[in-house]
Amino acid sequence: MTPGNNGASTPEDDDPFGYLYADGQANGAQPPSGGGYGYPNSVNRVRAVGERQYGQPQQPQQQTAQYGQYGQPPTVPQQQGGYGQPNAHYGAPENFGGGGPSTGRQPAQGGGGRSRGPNTKGLLIGAVAVVAAVVIGIVVVMTNGDSDKKDDNKAGGQTSSSASAPQSPSPSASASGDESKDELPPVDAKALNLGGSAALASDVKGAQAAGGTYVGNLNQVGNSVTWTVNGVPSDGDYTLFAHYSTPGEDQEMTLTVNGKTFGSKFPLKNYSHAPAGDFVKGWTTSYTYPTLTKGTNTLTISCQDGDKCNVLLDQLWLKKGQVKK
Repeated sequence: MTPGNNGASTPEDDDPFGYLYADGQANGAQPPSGGGYGYPNSVNRVRAVGERQYGQPQQPQQQTAQYGQYGQPPTVPQQQGGYGQPNAHYGAPENFGGGGPSTGRQPAQGGGGRSRGPNTKGLLIGAVAVVAAVVIGIVVVMTNGDSDKKDDNKAGGQTSSSASAPQSPSPSASASGDESKDELPPVDAKALNLGGSAALASDVKGAQAAGGTYVGNLNQVGNSVTWTVNGVPSDGDYTLFAHYSTPGEDQEMTLTVNGKTFGSKFPLKNYSHAPAGDFVKGWTTSYTYPTLTKGTNTLTISCQDGDKCNVLLDQLWLKKGQVKK
C-alpha cells in the first residue's frame, strides 16, 4: 500500500518545520494541529515509545497495514518469540522499552521485575571497614609515639642521674672537706712535752683544754712546751695557732721548727685588752706561719733571752696554708 504524499518532493524535504521557511509555506506547509504537522498529507511515521516489543518476530507476510485516522500506526499482529531469541527484523531504537536493545537475557523471576543494582550493602560494609582500619592505625601510631616518648624520658632520667653522680661537691662541702683534711686536731696542754720548770695548772678559769688545764710558769728563760706533730699531709706553709692568756703588756716567745729557730718571734699579744694581772679576762688566740715537711714535725715554744713569756698556754693546732682563722 502506497501512502499518499502531497507535500515535499523528496524525503529530505519532508521537514516537520517546513512551515517556518518560505519555500515550505509555498508548498503548503502548515503549523502542527491535531495529530500531525508539516506538509499536508505527509506520511507520519512516528511511533509511540515502547509500542513495539523486542523479541517478538514480525510476520511481514501476514501484516495488514490498516490506517485509521491520519498519523495512526498500523495494527500489526504480534507473535510471541522463543525465550532469548531476538527479532530477526530491525527494530528502531524508539521501539525498545527502557532504551536500547537487551542482550536477550531476561530479568530473573521473583525479583520484582527489576534488574539488580549495585550491592550498596557491600559497599557500605567495605567503607566502614576502611574507616575502622584507618582509626585503628592512628590509635596504634599514637600509642607507639607515647610509648617512645615515655622510654625517651626514662632513658633521659637515667642518663641525667648517672651524669650527675660524678659531679664535684658543692663549694660548701668542698670547703668543709678540705678543712677537715688540712686542719690537724688541736693538742691540749696535757699532751705537750714540758721543758724547764713549766708546769700544768687549772686555777685560772677560761682555758679551752680538757679539764681547764693549761701550762704555767713559762715566765723563766729555758722553760718551754714541745708538740710533736704526726701526719702533716705535705710540704709547705702552715698556720700554727695558740690559745693563751696574757693580761697587760704584749708578750712574744721563740718558735723552733724541727730544731731550727723560726725567723721571727711568736707574737702573743693582749688582744683581749685584759688589765695587768687579770688572766681570767686575758684568754685569746694568736698565730704564725711556719714551714713544715710532710710527715712528722717538732714544734717548740720556749722562753729565751729577750723574750717576754708571762703567758698561760692551753692549746695548739695547725692548718694548711697561711690563714687567719
